Amino acid sequence: MTSGTLRTRIAPPVRLGSGRARYVLERNFRVYRHVWVIIFSGFFEPLFYLFSIGVGLGELVGDVVGAGRVVTYAEFVAPALLASSAMNGAVFESTMNIFFKLKFQKTYDGMLATPVEPGDIALGEIGWSLIRGGLYAAGFLVVALVFGYMPSLWGLLALPAALLIGFAFAAVGMATTTYMRSWQDFELVTLVTLPLFLFSATFYPLDVYPGFLQAIARISPLYHGVDLVRSLMLGTLDWSLVGHVAFLAVMGMVGLTIATRRIAAMLLQ
Repeated sequence: MTSGTLRTRIAPPVRLGSGRARYVLERNFRVYRHVWVIIFSGFFEPLFYLFSIGVGLGELVGDVVGAGRVVTYAEFVAPALLASSAMNGAVFESTMNIFFKLKFQKTYDGMLATPVEPGDIALGEIGWSLIRGGLYAAGFLVVALVFGYMPSLWGLLALPAALLIGFAFAAVGMATTTYMRSWQDFELVTLVTLPLFLFSATFYPLDVYPGFLQAIARISPLYHGVDLVRSLMLGTLDWSLVGHVAFLAVMGMVGLTIATRRIAAMLLQ
């Protein structure tokens, strides 16, 4: 057995990146600049929900209590839609797209033939999800500010909050994708994200839910994101926000670690 063969069989130590994640980002940028309409189209989904449900249904609902203050229904729903869009965008980017690159396009096999490491791939792909989600969040915040759905300037911090939500869900989404074997597995992703979207205090205050559902909702990752963004946009800050940030940050780091190790195990053995 030659030394060259040994080098292909012995995997390097798994790290969370070697500083080359920027090349993965550059690759994504070069690909998507030719199909920029796909990215731009994702901006409209939360706006459609906002104007159809927040404004249309809001005329029937009236005022509600959100983050400890009485607000219009549109002001209540807008932060939740921002948090939900950050989740949906991150999950879509880190599951279907990653699965195609991993199983069919074999993109990462080519990357690992260069000095790029598994941690760089994970960081680069998650970073791209954050950039894409950040564009959506920034545009949504501008619309919310123009239409008066962001009564507090603390709402500007909803942008980094949305990025944190995207990081948490993108990391876990990428880690989950490494365990998927076929496109049918993505039905399970919808089975998880749809209840999160509907039952994380997105459209109704948490206290209208039955007691058992309130307890379940409080451990929902999206609930932590919704409550964080809603408190910032409505200007009702308290120490509970630190817990939300910690929850999402830990979730993201766990997902990033698992994704890195799984990619290394799958492609370097």
